Amino acid sequence: MTLWQGAVIFVAAFIAGMVNSVAGGGTLLSFPALVWLGVAPITANATNAVALWPGSLAGMVGFRREMGDARRWMVLLGAPSVVGAAVGAILLLRTPSETFTLLVPYLILLATILFAAQEPLRRALRISTPEGSDSPRRAWWIGAIFFQFCVAVYGGYFGAGIGILMLAALGLLGLTDIHQMNALKNFLALCINGCAAAYFVFAGAVSWRHALVMTAGAIAGGFGGAGLARRLGRTVVRRIVIAVGLAMAISLFYRH
Repeated sequence: MTLWQGAVIFVAAFIAGMVNSVAGGGTLLSFPALVWLGVAPITANATNAVALWPGSLAGMVGFRREMGDARRWMVLLGAPSVVGAAVGAILLLRTPSETFTLLVPYLILLATILFAAQEPLRRALRISTPEGSDSPRRAWWIGAIFFQFCVAVYGGYFGAGIGILMLAALGLLGLTDIHQMNALKNFLALCINGCAAAYFVFAGAVSWRHALVMTAGAIAGGFGGAGLARRLGRTVVRRIVIAVGLAMAISLFYRH
């Protein structure tokens, strides 16, 4: 890795950490940067998961006060998150490199579309509990748990765009406090990314020279860049992420 490549990776991770602190979607910036620098897509995905994992922990700590009495959701959705992430991570490392390379542009495009549709989907999926009931029906719980498992499989396999999918699962359970929903989302992301990252490390799929530089950049961006991101505003940051995601997807389609 040359000096300029290290600088590119650091800057991409810095911006990803900054974006994640206010909007989410940083993977749409950091993962394609690794691929563009010649890192094999599967290695890039595993490295990105390990490098950005501290951001999930920081996000959960930042929303610790909003967790409130959410322990039952943490327990019921945490388990399928871990299991699903393990399944997704295993599937990733068993996917032929050529196949995953062909899938990458579609995955980035899907994640970008999910990110762009986050607000309308969030409004559409904020479903209240059944009338006359203080909690969701058992069928809702089962559906939400299964949906969260599927989200975790996708998260362990690729990861970008899982935030809006997890908010959808929480919406099915009738949660309406967006701060509590974000707190739970960060906890579940920690479960998914932590499990996937641990498996990638165990399997030796991580490029540590890239991961260390990215981790430093992501931490610096999450703390030092958050102020700049907030001054720009969520709308501007979201538009930047969407534009970059679409550009990366189109460019990778063109390359292949």
